[in-house]
Amino acid sequence: MLFRDSAAAVGALCLSRALFLHMTEQFVHVHGHKPSSSEARSWERSIPVLASALNDAGLGQVEMILEYGLPLNSKRADVVLAGVHPRTGQPSYVVVELKQWSSAEPDDDDPSLCRVDAYTRAVLNPVDQVRGYCEYLISFNGALAKHPDRVSGAAYLHNATEFGVSGLFETRQNQYGQLFIGARRGEFVEFLRTKLGTDSGVSAADELVNAKVGPSRQLMTVAAEEVREREQFVLLDEQQVAYRQVLNAVRRAKDSDHKEVVVVTGGPGTGKSVIALSLLGELYRQGTTALHATGSKSFTRTMRKVAGARRPAIQDLFKYFNSFMTAGRNSLDVLICDEAHRIRETSANRFTRASNRTGKPQIEELIDAARVPVFLLDEHQVVRPGEMGTVSDIKAAAAKKGLHCVVVPLEGQFRCGGSDAYLRWVVRLLGLEPGGPVSWEPDGRMELLVAESPQEMEAFLDGRRSQGYSARMSAGYCWKWTKAAPDRQVLPPDVVIGDWQRPWNVSGDRAISGAPPSALWATDPAGFGQVGCVYTAQGFEYDWSGVIIGPDLVWRGDRWVTDRTASRDPVFKRSTPDADVDRLIRNTYKVLLTRGMIGTVVYSTDPETRAKLRELAGSATESLAGV
Repeated sequence: MLFRDSAAAVGALCLSRALFLHMTEQFVHVHGHKPSSSEARSWERSIPVLASALNDAGLGQVEMILEYGLPLNSKRADVVLAGVHPRTGQPSYVVVELKQWSSAEPDDDDPSLCRVDAYTRAVLNPVDQVRGYCEYLISFNGALAKHPDRVSGAAYLHNATEFGVSGLFETRQNQYGQLFIGARRGEFVEFLRTKLGTDSGVSAADELVNAKVGPSRQLMTVAAEEVREREQFVLLDEQQVAYRQVLNAVRRAKDSDHKEVVVVTGGPGTGKSVIALSLLGELYRQGTTALHATGSKSFTRTMRKVAGARRPAIQDLFKYFNSFMTAGRNSLDVLICDEAHRIRETSANRFTRASNRTGKPQIEELIDAARVPVFLLDEHQVVRPGEMGTVSDIKAAAAKKGLHCVVVPLEGQFRCGGSDAYLRWVVRLLGLEPGGPVSWEPDGRMELLVAESPQEMEAFLDGRRSQGYSARMSAGYCWKWTKAAPDRQVLPPDVVIGDWQRPWNVSGDRAISGAPPSALWATDPAGFGQVGCVYTAQGFEYDWSGVIIGPDLVWRGDRWVTDRTASRDPVFKRSTPDADVDRLIRNTYKVLLTRGMIGTVVYSTDPETRAKLRELAGSATESLAGV
């Protein structure tokens, strides 16, 4: 929040303009930059209107919490009013969304959206906006989780007339979302009187601000049902061991009020994410507060889709690693960190608030957030400089805090046809384990094929798609990536190999020309036809995987040679040591070569490298046209 005081005090500060100077200073302190002119203008024009309504209603002792940040979220509610309910005597809260709009009309296709002259695109109806804030607070603020009746929501369009916004009243209204306009100010004043009494709201505000943060019991129950209904997970052998280790750690933490760290490590397809979802379902059924987090936008969005497609509220249980910078110590019982090899050195980026730039390692933030932090990782999937998710890193961070750390290795795997032989072949091929490359010996579980051209690869994969299989093409980051198409209608064909040209996957959150947004490239059938990079492929699998090895990794004589000058990956800086670049490029191809469930088709842009692949692949060198 940027400011908190009684409505009477806020009203007085508005008259002297001291409030807005203070809010601007606090905004700079929190965010690291000045507020936009439109945001500052909205404070000056809207907050006095709300303070006046409260004081006219005789509610000068109600606490006004301005720019209240939602827990574990970057969104902010304009104002939360905290007071005492005039009838029950219990704490009462009103979330208020303030709009300066004088006119707006519902979108033709969706009444939850509306059109406002000031914006070029449709925006969310403010009633739905404030309702979402209320429902989120009930789900994640301990003061409201058991008392959802204590919160109400109101959108107040204080400049609007009946004629200007009449269409917005068509959207559904309830306790958490009601619409009021300046032309009928009396209705808004009366609404405030029904929700808030004349007593001081200081205690109620304290209770809200200091409440425990975490998913509510109701939300966990719904999530448990959703996970159970959508997926029937069967955990085998060491998967069961890992699952039981976490549950036992949770039990010990509760019984003896202590804390411990669990690390589950395994290669691609060993079931780490299945374990994660199984744990979430069981923990929620037990009433244990838990969240799932990753460092991958693609992976988090897909997990939200898998576990919460039918229940949007469940999607808020899936967070990012940098969501816990301000989380209270042990505010959760369990934090499940999936794809933990993507943990960064710190959570800070260029958008991070100045007050949150503590320099604290991200690993420590995640450990501090829960009594039982769980890390699921594959060390060979570290593909970016600054990623710190290794077993040794986590054990060191735990030891620094005097915490016991349990490491559970996963051996059996369910990707790559369940072929341990193929996984060993890949890590030996790339020099990630000692001994050098070995010839591929088909084991009946995984198919390996070598293509002579990208056209041959694509035609083969397309043929498999016509038979009902899923397939994708991916490549090392060796071609420029035009991030934005000027007309947003055509994806530029950036990946050019001879006369074969294809675009990278979409870089943003919107589909272009039928191609899915980046986070859905690996799971949406329309992802075929674009070339995926490691950041969109990591964490996913498909039946058939086509991998283009670019000029950043070539075979010369008797060894691999990495050429950092051939990489277009912007994460490699001049300061990145050659040894790190070499390791990360090899890890990149390890990720790409282990996405396939049934088979992998590999092609290298370099003739000598293709010859080596043909030699190692043996019988897999035959032309794909006849396969």
